[in-house]
Amino acid sequence: MKSDSKIYEMGGVITEADGEHCTVRLRMPAGIATADQVIAAAELAKKYGTNELHFTTRQTLEIPHIPADRLPSFYEDLVATGNNVGAERGEIVNITACPGTERCKFANIDAVGMAKKIDAKYFGKDMPGKVRIAISACPNACTSETLNEIGITGICTPVRQPGYCTGCGTCVQYCQEDALSVREGKIIMDDGSCVDCGTCVRSCIYGILESKPVSYRITFGGRRGRHPKVGTHLITVNTEESALQVIDLIVDWIYRYARFDRPIIQQIGSDLDMEEFKTHLRKKIPTETIVL
Repeated sequence: MKSDSKIYEMGGVITEADGEHCTVRLRMPAGIATADQVIAAAELAKKYGTNELHFTTRQTLEIPHIPADRLPSFYEDLVATGNNVGAERGEIVNITACPGTERCKFANIDAVGMAKKIDAKYFGKDMPGKVRIAISACPNACTSETLNEIGITGICTPVRQPGYCTGCGTCVQYCQEDALSVREGKIIMDDGSCVDCGTCVRSCIYGILESKPVSYRITFGGRRGRHPKVGTHLITVNTEESALQVIDLIVDWIYRYARFDRPIIQQIGSDLDMEEFKTHLRKKIPTETIVL
């Protein structure tokens, strides 16, 4: 934990337009907070701000309009409530995630659990530039994970057993990609249109449509903002352990080779050789967990 004297330098402290007040962003991995933490944040907003809270796109809470000279005492009270300051600058910022398998019927992976593991290891780590990590438990992409520097998507690839299929068409009705159709009483699958969401597998009323092991598709180089960009697919692995190992390797790669004078995304292809890194990944990750 950083000392009170460093509160002004913490990434989650944002100077407002008037130069006299600050907004403080809270640390809130996967957007999860206890009811007590939220109540405490509301009380701090009353005491130090203007009785307002801001729910951000990065799944955190911000307390706005705090007088700059009151930041040290605010920080002391904040930590006492079990909350802490978030990150926003050249750091690994708040890890975002959808509800995942704990709550969502479309989920393929435990997005929240994974986000908490990444947060515990990397939140606030100093980096050459801001690094956002987002996790979506399925290709519905509720966290827009591919528009982050590092994105993780949970996928479920269907495997059809033609000899057992009755051709009832239930899976066709549920598929949102028109990847399935009924022809002469048989279900035809268009692999090129399938996004591996797994909805057809779960919709099969006879349990005939199976799937490959749930996998983690990892992208790098996504970007929001005025020039949005979808990240490049780096690798797909079929265990959470290997997915977390990939995150370790990406973070280490950025930390070692990215420069401070340009946004990380602008360095891909020059300082950061993506193809070389893909080769490096495949040498480090257990071969049996890599999905081809």
